[in-house]
Amino acid sequence: MEDVEYQIDAELPSAIPDEDAGYHDEGMDDAAATSVQQPEAPAWYTHFVFPQEPQPLYRVTQEYASTAASCPNSNFLKGVKWSPDGACLLTASDDNWLRLYDLPRDVHTAPRLYDNDLLPTAAAASTSLPPSPMEPGGGDDDVGGVGGVADHTLTSASASAAGVAADNLVPALRMQPGETVYDYCWFSRMNAADPVSCCFASSSRGQPIHLWDACTGDIRCSYRGYNDADEPTAAYSLAFSPDGAKLLGGYNKSMYVFDVSRPGRDYKRIVTHKRKQQESIAGIVSCMAFSPAGDVFAAGTYTGALGVYDARTYELLLLLTGNRGGLTQVMFSPDGNYLYTGARQDDQMFCWDVRNTYEALYTLQRDTARTNQRIQFDIEPCGKHLITGGCNGTVEVFDLQSGSQVDQQTVAADTVNGVTFHPSLDLLATASGHRRYADPGEDEHNS
Repeated sequence: MEDVEYQIDAELPSAIPDEDAGYHDEGMDDAAATSVQQPEAPAWYTHFVFPQEPQPLYRVTQEYASTAASCPNSNFLKGVKWSPDGACLLTASDDNWLRLYDLPRDVHTAPRLYDNDLLPTAAAASTSLPPSPMEPGGGDDDVGGVGGVADHTLTSASASAAGVAADNLVPALRMQPGETVYDYCWFSRMNAADPVSCCFASSSRGQPIHLWDACTGDIRCSYRGYNDADEPTAAYSLAFSPDGAKLLGGYNKSMYVFDVSRPGRDYKRIVTHKRKQQESIAGIVSCMAFSPAGDVFAAGTYTGALGVYDARTYELLLLLTGNRGGLTQVMFSPDGNYLYTGARQDDQMFCWDVRNTYEALYTLQRDTARTNQRIQFDIEPCGKHLITGGCNGTVEVFDLQSGSQVDQQTVAADTVNGVTFHPSLDLLATASGHRRYADPGEDEHNS
């Protein structure tokens, strides 16, 4: 089986900021950025220029490069998310670990990674990595290991011997939820200057919703949901309200609203589907997102149903249809007037005007018709462009005014399942990889 590189990349696209623009990041020194107090809504405007070739700055591959017992076939990332203040990155992977990366201080002076560091050449692809200490003989995939369980992350010397560059970004924290991670999201008011706000939520199979401390990696508290048989059940999707007071969990045919300040079993249940109720969204609630103002939120299901709800009364306001596959992400535009949706096994993304929803304004094409993965998309802070991953190793950029594609760049040798703009700096983070199974013929040959 051909070696494929799975990676998290931090890239530096060109940007033209306003003269009065101020960048805020607690981890940056004064020489790299001007520290200003971050307002409720950004007072700066950054206009990204497309088309352009992004400049790779950081790469994390060997952290995920060995086969772990929790994922015997392969390991792959499940998206990547910047914290609201941009101080750090959060990832989940198929080895059932969450990893947090701090934004380096030298981000604006870091040297560029060239193509042979970013994408494996034919010679590098034919070079085998050292065997995993967790499995005799190792594996053939360049996928992730669990540094917190066994020290088998490649060192600079061993990586060089294998023909693969060593990681130039290491996790600040590793957290193990214990089971398959369904979803994870940052606390919406997170600010590195306030340690109390530095937290995020995750949901895993057979587990309650956990609220993690982003400074220590410890679980602060848990939010427990129960089904009709009074059995504990896990949430499939998560979303914090913009003010940070509510935490939404998506379940089968229902959503639970938790008060963030009151962990435990106390929640309000919103039934999203009843057998005799025509105007409802059936199936597992797979994704949710609040509008920037927090007055409404959208919820999508794996059946392709999409609803817009009042965030105060939880009344269903709009019922939208269009996506053929199960919805995996919904996102409002920065002004809250438009709603964008993406689905698995569906190569179309839809743009809806929530003020006039007779039909979608336009659709965006991406390479996601043959995958069940969540393929992330993101909208730049100024709201001008949307960027999305795909199965062909590229990121595609669309102009949201016209819906036309303005750029396409190859950033990985595998499926790009995560892509996100930094909230205030001209940085882009991507995550790549997908599940791969061992070749039976190769196993027979090795035996």
